[in-house]
Amino acid sequence: ATRPAEVGLQRGGDPRILTDLNRSLRAVKTLGEVRRIAVPSSHDGLEIEGWLTLPPGYTEGQRVPLILEIHGGPFAAYGPHFSTDNQLYAAAGYAVLSANPRGSTSYGEDFANEIDKAYPGNDYFDLMSIVDRAIALGIADPDQLFVTGGSGGGVLTSWIVGKTDRFKAAATQKPVINWTTQALTADGPAFFGRYWIGAQPWEDPETYWRLSPLSLVGEVETPTLVVVGSEDYRTPVSESEQYYTALRLRGVPTALVKVPGASHGSIAARPSQSAAKAAAILAWFDRYRSGWTRTASPAE
Repeated sequence: ATRPAEVGLQRGGDPRILTDLNRSLRAVKTLGEVRRIAVPSSHDGLEIEGWLTLPPGYTEGQRVPLILEIHGGPFAAYGPHFSTDNQLYAAAGYAVLSANPRGSTSYGEDFANEIDKAYPGNDYFDLMSIVDRAIALGIADPDQLFVTGGSGGGVLTSWIVGKTDRFKAAATQKPVINWTTQALTADGPAFFGRYWIGAQPWEDPETYWRLSPLSLVGEVETPTLVVVGSEDYRTPVSESEQYYTALRLRGVPTALVKVPGASHGSIAARPSQSAAKAAAILAWFDRYRSGWTRTASPAE
């Protein structure tokens, strides 16, 4: 979790690392510690696991701003693995909580299928519960909470800010905002309605709307950045544009970032794309972080 990936070889016993591609950087960089945390969900007691990346040199008992990072998929899972974004945010003074709410893989079929035809839904309570756990541990500052996530994580980010105003700022990345337009404009029109909702939009419009983050936009007060790749066909650019426009119409602080040349799965594939995305999110959070003044670099 605190070392970038290398090439290794394993035959029977312990693996042998063949490369040290980041030796020069490891010599001058201090990385944040990564800790496992877990908590029963406030919804039904289901255990929810996550990993907390701490700022380098973290002092026990010190409360720091927290970024809740929500994975996409949503059939995927975080683990104790190296994350460039998490370490970047930690170096800026944030703790980063990578959580696995219901619907995540690695915890069995029943756990993963908790969100079948019910997404987003009770995973909201899982995420709030593990944030509360980070606060109870004396690490997260309850007055400086931030939230972000991409794809499925973007769905949940947009859902969360429609449910609560406890987060100082949010960054929703490549989200689904309106299940009706998603089902009819994305690159899998034969898939989304049938498998995600269980009907086509004209057959059950009420469920489509009830599960759409756009249905909650009238409740959003949280400053929310919207990020999408300009060539995203899985969660089309129009999804992000809908949300951005709705937030603007409501007077909620927002901005729309389109990463040039980026598709859904490769929004951070190129170093320049990765840097642009992470820098935009970090700058947005820094803007709303209490007691923090960002010093511009000479390049800026």
